[in-house]
Amino acid sequence: MVEKQGLKAAIEPFDMSGIDRRADGVLAYSGLATSVVEMLSASVDRFADHEAVVEDGGERLTYRQLWDRSRRVAGGLIQEGVKPKDRVAIRLGNGVDWCVALFASMMAGAIAVPVNTRLSEPEVAYVLDDSQARYVFEPGRAMPQGPPTVRENLQPADPAAIFYTSGTTGFPKGAVTTHENFLSNVETCRRLMDLPEGELRNLVSVPLFHVTGCNSQLLPTLRLGGTTVVMASFDVQRFLAVSVQEGINLVTSVPAILWLAMTQPNFADFDLSGIRWVTYGGAPTPPEQVARMLEAFPNAKLGNGFGLTETSSVATFLPHDWAHPRAETVGFAAPPVELDLADVDPATGAGELLVRGPNVVAGYWGKPEATAEAFVGGWLHTGDIARLDSDGFCQIVDRKKDMVNRGGENVYCVEVENALVCHPDVFEAAVVGVPDTMMGEKVGAVVVPRPGRSVDPAELVRFAKTRLADFKVPQYVVVRPDPLPRNPGGKVLKATVRDQADWGSPLR
Repeated sequence: MVEKQGLKAAIEPFDMSGIDRRADGVLAYSGLATSVVEMLSASVDRFADHEAVVEDGGERLTYRQLWDRSRRVAGGLIQEGVKPKDRVAIRLGNGVDWCVALFASMMAGAIAVPVNTRLSEPEVAYVLDDSQARYVFEPGRAMPQGPPTVRENLQPADPAAIFYTSGTTGFPKGAVTTHENFLSNVETCRRLMDLPEGELRNLVSVPLFHVTGCNSQLLPTLRLGGTTVVMASFDVQRFLAVSVQEGINLVTSVPAILWLAMTQPNFADFDLSGIRWVTYGGAPTPPEQVARMLEAFPNAKLGNGFGLTETSSVATFLPHDWAHPRAETVGFAAPPVELDLADVDPATGAGELLVRGPNVVAGYWGKPEATAEAFVGGWLHTGDIARLDSDGFCQIVDRKKDMVNRGGENVYCVEVENALVCHPDVFEAAVVGVPDTMMGEKVGAVVVPRPGRSVDPAELVRFAKTRLADFKVPQYVVVRPDPLPRNPGGKVLKATVRDQADWGSPLR
């Protein structure tokens, strides 16, 4: 039986109005739209001629143009045989077409499946096969066209998208995100930063296939009648230039990207005084970096968000007033999220972080056992070890899941290990995080050769690139002559592996 701590926070920093407890015990917003499509329709009615989506160096669409183009593509999907609840995969890069594909899929009544563009072909094939995608938006393929169509009667509990997240088994799991999940996260983002209507100019430099880019940047901005400026790929100088040229006032990124921007030799040449909000997350943020951000963006409110794919993005948030003094934490439960701890260690006060709220996804696509293990009694078991203090601050202290956080990208060690041991010269492998000033962690691998064989680290990296997305491929490889250290139960002692490794210089 899971024992929960059941703490009541003393500080409630966010607007909790219009939140009621449902019959299932979950706190939820009242008065939200019934679907993401209805949300966009309301913005079209109010902001028809405002810029909705701008592709850096490309097209600029108003709300009416975004709506009309998405409806035609929805009609085209239906002519291609897409039926309600069918899965439609999106393999496009960041841009206007990605946004159109997302809304067109929902307008057709289908379930969008954003695909990580950095995945290798075998990884993509797994996602397409697992989701049983009926149609795939692909680069170079003309978007389907048909009679303008919007399916009626979409409901809050209907699945709207499946975001794939790697699991500790080495196989990705599809987090089934409902319309209510999306809309709850949108409303939460609005409240966390007190965002206004009709004023936002939001720069999206992270991938839209991530819940941060889609759920916490694109959708909230569209809900509020703002403009989303999308970068096709990240370039730090372009990031700074676009911020000025497009009059950006809201920036969201991982700490590593903000640090890279602030340490550019010509950073002072860019007038960023118009930026009013800077949100960041996905990795720990040292107090020194927060202080640097306060100087770099003097007119901005800062905020640190923490969440998972399974929470549709935001689960906790550290507001501006606490951004520096409590930088060691990830803030408070975001409205209307509730936090708890399971199986608390009395000596440390740490336990597994549990999350409950209308933003928690419906489960994993086609994986009932994994769903039953992670979603228990309405609570998501995050796999993160945390402390909750009496004021309500949440501090992530360890990871129950075996994972490396590489600049905000979650790299699951088992997945990388499984790829490395496919090499004919590798007997066993252990993957751990190697501390890095800018990225937080980089991927390090310690490998043991098969008897009578030898391992060339550079060649092993090339091998790994054929089986893994680039961000998962180790930057460090150490060849160990002795077997990996294990406990009596046979589990590899990762802390010992890390301590004993002489990482040397990165291979890439």
